[in-house]
Formats: sequence, structure tokens, C-alpha cells
Amino acid sequence: MKKYGLIGYPLGHSFSKTFFNKKFESEKIDAEYVNFEIKNVRSLKEIVRENPTLCGLNVTLPHKVTVMPLLDGISENAKNIGAVNVIKFKKGLFGKLHLEGYNSDIIGFMKSIEPMLNEKHRKALILGTGGSSKAIYHGLKQLGVSAVYVSRTKKKDCLNYEEITGKIIEEYTVIVNTTPLGMYPKTDECPPIPYQHLTAGHILYDLLYNPDETLFMKKGKAQGATVKNGLEMLLLQAFVSWEIWNK
Repeated sequence: MKKYGLIGYPLGHSFSKTFFNKKFESEKIDAEYVNFEIKNVRSLKEIVRENPTLCGLNVTLPHKVTVMPLLDGISENAKNIGAVNVIKFKKGLFGKLHLEGYNSDIIGFMKSIEPMLNEKHRKALILGTGGSSKAIYHGLKQLGVSAVYVSRTKKKDCLNYEEITGKIIEEYTVIVNTTPLGMYPKTDECPPIPYQHLTAGHILYDLLYNPDETLFMKKGKAQGATVKNGLEMLLLQAFVSWEIWNK
């Protein structure tokens, strides 16, 4: 039986295990998908050694960036983004195992948000600077939307939350949350932006999907903004993961 899985920490919110095991069952695929909850990304070597039938992995927070030096190859797309969320296992010369890194987040996000955009959506704020934010930045760029990162702390080429004024909110009509703020069970949290300045012309996109409607989304909706969670993006990137593992 082939094995696939997910590395990250924590994994209590994981969507992938349920999705793939249902897929395997319904399509009568002789495979299983398991969660590998690891705090230290270096535990990947141990996982590979102890699971000889492993054919592919997904990667989630906080390992999307730190896993890259442990891989034998990285796709051009993932290199440009600076983050990996899919690992393909390949046999090289003399049966030597090669781990190759890809990024399916960018494809899932682009396909999900593109139908929502119009000519007024040309500037975006990306809340958070982790591995997922990098795919969002490059996805928006390919869709003709320029983006700026927003961080809790002062960083080069980033705004921090204290700098987000009503004027900036007016100018940046797409706001994407890539932080864990608002994720179950801490559903009473949200990124600290001035929501009162949002309008019906804004899009608020949250990469979170549990709960279905985060506080970030609720506050945007109350101002008339269009809101969307990350479930469709997850589904789309899962389809892409499967294609990568099997091409």
C-alpha cells in the first residue's frame, strides 16, 4: 500500500488527511494518508526512513520554508516563491531516493480568487509573512495585483499594523489573511486592522477554513466587503498535489 502524508505542527486542523483518505476509498486506490505532527523539520529524515512506502508529502506551517534545505531539488516556481508545500518522492540513479519540492498553494489561490477580481482590485495587503504569504504574493503578482506584506514587527519592505490607516485601506482593496489569527479554537481573534474603513469595493480573503467564517471575515462582511475562506483554495491545491505526485 502506498503512503502519503502531511508534516507540520500542530495538525489538529488538518483538512488533507480526511480529503485524501476519502478520495482513496471512493476511487478504490490502494493508499493511505497519514499526519506526521513534527515540531522540528529535521524529523523529516526519520519519517522517510521509517516509512519506506511513502510516495509524497504535503507541508504546512511552520515548515514550508525551513524544509527547503533538506530537499534534493526544488521546482522553479517554489524557488521563486521561497516556500514548498508539496514533496514528491522519486527514485534516482541506483534506486537512490530524491525528494523534490513544489508549491501548489499558488495555483489553488490564483484559481480561487481570480473570479472575484475586477479593474478596481489592483493593490493588496497580505497579512502575515510566513510560508503561505509568499505564494499569495506571487499569485497576486501574476494576476496583475501588486501587494505589500503587513507584519506585527518592523521589517524591511513591510508595513506593520500600526501603520495601516484609513487611507491605506481605501487604496488597498484586496486584503488576504495568511496568519493563524481566528483559527479554531481561538475564534475570537482577528488581525488588528481598521475594519471601519472597509467598503463594498473590498475583498477580504482568509486562508483559514475552520471556522467557515472567521472574525476577520465577519468584520469585513459587516462593512459590505466580499469575503471568502480558504476551503476552495485547499481543495484546488490538493488536486494539484495529487497531479504532482503522479506525473
